[in-house]
Parts: sequence; C-alpha cells; structure tokens
Amino acid sequence: MTKELQKGKIVRISGPVIEADGMRGAKMYDVVRVGEANLIGEIIRLDKDNAIIQVYEDTVGLKPGEKVISTGMPLSVELGPGLLTNIYDGIQRPLPGIYEKTGDFIERGVEVPALDRNKKWHFKPLLKAGDMVNGCDVIGEVQETSIILHKIIVPPDVSGKILKIYKEGDYTVEDDIALVSTDKGDIKLQMMQKWPVRKPRPIAKKFDPTLPLITGQRIIDTFFPVAKGGTAAIPGGFGTGKTVMLHQLAKWSDAQVVIYVGCGERGNEMTDVLREFPELEDPKSGEPLMNRTVLIANTSNMPVAARDASVYTGITIAEYYRDMGYDVALMADSTSRLAEAMREISGRLEEMPGEEGYPAYLASRLAEFYERAGRVRLLGSKDREGSVSVMGAVSPPGGDFSEPVAQNTLRIVKVFWALDADLADRRHFPSINWLKSYSLYLDEIKDWWGKEIGKDWLKLRNKAMALLQKESELEEIVKLVGPDALPPRERALLESARMIREDFLQQSAFHEIDTYCPGKKQYEMLRLALDFSDKIQHAVEKNVHMDDILAMKSCENLARMKTVPNREFGKRFVEIEKEMDKELEALIKRGD
Repeated sequence: MTKELQKGKIVRISGPVIEADGMRGAKMYDVVRVGEANLIGEIIRLDKDNAIIQVYEDTVGLKPGEKVISTGMPLSVELGPGLLTNIYDGIQRPLPGIYEKTGDFIERGVEVPALDRNKKWHFKPLLKAGDMVNGCDVIGEVQETSIILHKIIVPPDVSGKILKIYKEGDYTVEDDIALVSTDKGDIKLQMMQKWPVRKPRPIAKKFDPTLPLITGQRIIDTFFPVAKGGTAAIPGGFGTGKTVMLHQLAKWSDAQVVIYVGCGERGNEMTDVLREFPELEDPKSGEPLMNRTVLIANTSNMPVAARDASVYTGITIAEYYRDMGYDVALMADSTSRLAEAMREISGRLEEMPGEEGYPAYLASRLAEFYERAGRVRLLGSKDREGSVSVMGAVSPPGGDFSEPVAQNTLRIVKVFWALDADLADRRHFPSINWLKSYSLYLDEIKDWWGKEIGKDWLKLRNKAMALLQKESELEEIVKLVGPDALPPRERALLESARMIREDFLQQSAFHEIDTYCPGKKQYEMLRLALDFSDKIQHAVEKNVHMDDILAMKSCENLARMKTVPNREFGKRFVEIEKEMDKELEALIKRGD
C-alpha cells in the first residue's frame, strides 16, 4: 500500500461522523488520524475512494480539506502487565496518564500508551529453549498485583519451537523475553501483545454453562442464578439500584478478575464509581478490590462513538485474562447508552431507522457483544479452562421494559433481573421483581447445587416461587377486604410469603454480615422459612390463631436469620428450628 493511498482529505463533517475522499486502499475498521489535531477515528464504511469515519474525539473545529491518514491497523488494545488497577477511557487511553500530561481536561489528539513503557516487571520463565509452544500457552509469569499472578501467554496466532527464553529478571513490556521459531519465521515475544477489539480471541471449545457464578446475593443465587460464562441483563429505571447491584456483583461474585465498563453513564455516577472502587476491600484477600479490577470510564459527555469502542475494549481485556485461565466478570453500565450512540451514528449516516429510531442492526450488535461470554477450554497444549461472564445494565426510559433495547437484550441473554421502581420506593433492595425476572440456567446448574449444597435445592426454590405467586394473586382480595377477612389458611400463606420476601429476598449491601450470604446459608435459610410455612399451615388447621403464631419468639428469631454470622449459622439455625417446633407444639396442645 502506497503512502498516497493511505492519505485523504475531509469532504464532509456531521458531528462525530466525517467523510473523506482519496482513501482507496484503506480497509474497513482501520484506525485513522483525522485533521491537524490528529484525532482518532475508525473507518465504518467504504465506497470506492470515499471513507465514512466515526471519530472518537470531539470534532469541533475540524474543517473540510484537512488531512486524514490511515494507520493500516484496526482498533486494537494493548494487553500485558499493568492493566489491573488502571482506569481507561473508551479507547484504552489511561486517564491517570492523561491527567499527568494535560491536567483535568482531556485534550484532543493526546497520546498516552495504555501500558507504562518504563515500568519494569519481574519476569519468571516457566519454559526453556527447545520446548514446543502453541497459542495461549503460558511461557512465564509476573506478579502483577498482590492478588493476581499475571501469566505471560503466547499470542493466539503463534505456535512453534522456543529458540531462546530470557532468564528471570526485570523487564519492561516492550523488552524481548523469548524467541520462537514458526512456519512464518522467527518471532520475538514481549510481555505485551496487541489484539483487535472487534475480533474475538480464539478458543478450543465452549462448555455448557453447568457451574454457577456464586454472587452471595440470595435473590440471584437461589431464585435467578447466572452461570459462569453466562450472560445477564439488569434493566431498571432511575434510582432502582443498578449501580449498587453491579458493585455487589463486582465485590462478591466468585470471579478472580473484574472488568467494569462505564458506558455512557452520567459523569457524577461514574465519578462515584471511580471514587468508591479504589476504596472497596476485596473480601477474599483483604486487599483493595482495584488490585483485581480494570475500570473503563466513558461518560455521557464524552464523544458518543467511543461508547461503541468501550464495550469492545472491555470484552477484549476480559478475554485476555480468561486466556490465562481466570474466571472474569464483566459489568457494562449501561448498554442502553451504547444503543443510543448507535442510533446517533446511524442517523448521521442517513440509514433507514428501525423501531424508535434505533438502527436495524441493533440486535446483531448487542448479540455480537454478549456472545463473547462463555466458559471455555483454552488454546494450548494443556486442558486449561477460563470464563467470561457478562452482566449488562439496561436503562429503559421511564422503566419501560417494552422498549427496543430491553427487548432485544432479552432475546440474547439468559438471565433477566428486572429492577422494580415500586420495590425501590418501599426500600426493598435488591429491588429485583421476582415475578418479572427469570433465569434459563436453572436446569443446567441444578446438579451442582444438588451435589454441593442440598439435594432438594430446586424443589425448595420452586416451592418458594409458588408461594410468592399465590401471594400476588391474593393481593387484590386483601386490598378490598383486608387480611383479617381471609380464611386462616390463606392468612398463614400470606405470612409465609411475607417472611420469604422480607427475611430472605431483602438483603442489605451495607450490612457487615448480610452483604454476602454463602450458598449453604442461603439453602438453610430457605429450608427453615418453608419448614415454618408448612408447620403454621398445620397449626391453623388445628385451630391455632394466627395472632398467637405471630407472637412467638421464634418468629422474631427467624426474621433475624440473615444477620447470624456466616460461621455460626449451622448451630444457630438448629436452635431456632427446635424453638419453633416447641412453641408451635405448645400452641396446638392449647388449641386442642
């Protein structure tokens, strides 16, 4: 490709979208430098000499006639030690590095490498000269943070024989650490590698989602679980608790690495995330949570085109840590803002609009993102596994779940946690509506729960759901005649459902003990609540009055189950159950 073919000139500007001619020879999705300020852009349409480019920076001040230069390379991210603890914008420019260079405001065209070129990492080789390697084989390791051991892996498209591997020592990400002989010639390897964000990293095999991602949130783990390598959507209107929910998932889910993508959220909300995350403590290690986290901040006042790039940047970094054999959780907040960016770019391109002005390819773009999740067997010479679980928040206008983004997301993901504004107004958190939500992973993961937690786990879960649905049916009658007018059996049913709602599903993210509930404790809590339900049904049939049942001391103890320390719940729950049986037996005898 000649230099002349790589250069063009701006002929039209429409917000973040520009048109340039003289671009014959450029390729789709090539990164280009636009104008005198060297703004970063990406080719999204080609027609002979003309290229349509979406610019990832503010285009104010650009003029027709200014130069456009193609780099000949697709939008790629730098992968290597130094990703964790960092905060990037949508195209992987480190915000702390930009701050040092330009101050509080990001200047247009600023260039700061994603990975620090001067910092030295202590590299420990695990292979020797003469060893054969394939893509994603581990050749060495670096202690990236106190929590995560960064495994230096062979790029997926490289395989051959190691001719030389450097001895243990300190190296920068650009220093050579190995030399591999391949069919295409000798290739030097560094700790850093680059990968195009729109191209999924290859895998050997994708597994069925049979292992649950334990989050410590009862309504999620017990009622609407997500699998490792699964996909979930968290739709909800303003104030329903999406951000706190994502914080809880990031903090407590049993994934080793967390990627948090703030995609087009309000600046003040993203500021809260950036302030809070560095202060959060990883409950498993006691270290700062940031030591296993990468933050990608792309607020609503940043150029819309960068929202599209931010989710791809996040998922590519997640795949990189997956290829080391880690379980990775990616939180995207929110995909609605990504869809709005698509709608704006589509309008600038004068494409035929679909429903509510969104482009016709909205569903396929969302699927392209979510389908990169999965629990997989990795490339390489050993049977290694890793996973990427994707949880995306959706912000439907006015909490309307029938709008296109929510509906198209529903068709793709397998878990739907519907946040309810009415529950949030009643201070019931997490405000996940148990009648509107669902999980399609129940059948896949029931064997794990049955083996590891309790054989009748699914039976108890379904019984609790049936109680809550029956309560919903009775609510209209209660509104008309009041609970006291109901027959004793139905009053007992309402009390059982209330206990499940308030004492099991309701959970405080800010309570020292209740913020996380282990799987075994969840099972025992639900078993105890349903046991109570069965026994009070029997008691009212024996003419025991509901007011006497509610006055029992064990009712108060059942309500406090969630605050029993996680190490002591086994013994304490046995005591509560014995006390409950004793009190109910006394009431039945008195009734007789």
